[in-house]
Amino acid sequence: MKRAAAFLALLLCLYWTRAQGESGGLTENDVTQTEVQSEILGVKATNDQTNITPDISAELEELRDMVIQHSVELRKLEQENTAIQARLTASEIKNAVLEARITASENLVDELETENILLEVRVSSNENEVEELQRENAERPKVAFSVGLTDAGQVGPFSADITLKFSKIFTNIGEAYNPSTGVFTAPVRGTYYFRFNARESHDTKLVGIKLYHNDKQITLSFDRVVSHGYVTVSNAFVLQLEKGDVIYLDLWENCSVYDDRYNHTTFSGFLLFAM
Repeated sequence: MKRAAAFLALLLCLYWTRAQGESGGLTENDVTQTEVQSEILGVKATNDQTNITPDISAELEELRDMVIQHSVELRKLEQENTAIQARLTASEIKNAVLEARITASENLVDELETENILLEVRVSSNENEVEELQRENAERPKVAFSVGLTDAGQVGPFSADITLKFSKIFTNIGEAYNPSTGVFTAPVRGTYYFRFNARESHDTKLVGIKLYHNDKQITLSFDRVVSHGYVTVSNAFVLQLEKGDVIYLDLWENCSVYDDRYNHTTFSGFLLFAM
């Protein structure tokens, strides 16, 4: 502003001088006046320049202070930005870790669901197998018997073979054994197990037992008592029978057998499995 004022004053002086020249030239007084004005303007210009220098220094100092302040603020902003970036990086790492954990958890859930499905399938399969076994067991006939001969003591000898009638019933599941006839009748086609045991305790006596399948003799088990002792014979067989086949024991002719409350002479059998 001060420079602009000085410049305007100089222009005014020039305009006035030109006007004086056009009107007939300058007089000595005019020249003197002009010189005085020039000196005045020179003094003003000098004063203006003198006044401008402190103002520029002040403005430079102010600008420097502003630059320094801005630099400080910029540095603070950069530090804050660095801290924010570090936080963002840490957050990104945490997010990546959380995503990895979530993915692992989801995979674990999927595995558990798969295992659960497999377990359900196995349980269902096992339940079906159990039901099938229960149904087969319910449908399968239950056949088992175990009987003793008598409490009366000695039976025999006889002049011909006789079928032994075991009268003491210990077990007769399925009622396949008939104590009145001494005959076991197979209720179903299948594989059966049979066992017998016979004893004699009189001197010089023979004990002989025959096992029959229908009319076919399977075995003859016999022995003789000597020296005031006793003998025991026994045997066992697994036989495949058709429905209606019969199994029974015959006492061999001229032989005897002994039984009492201690059940020395017995006959047993049961169904292994149907066919």
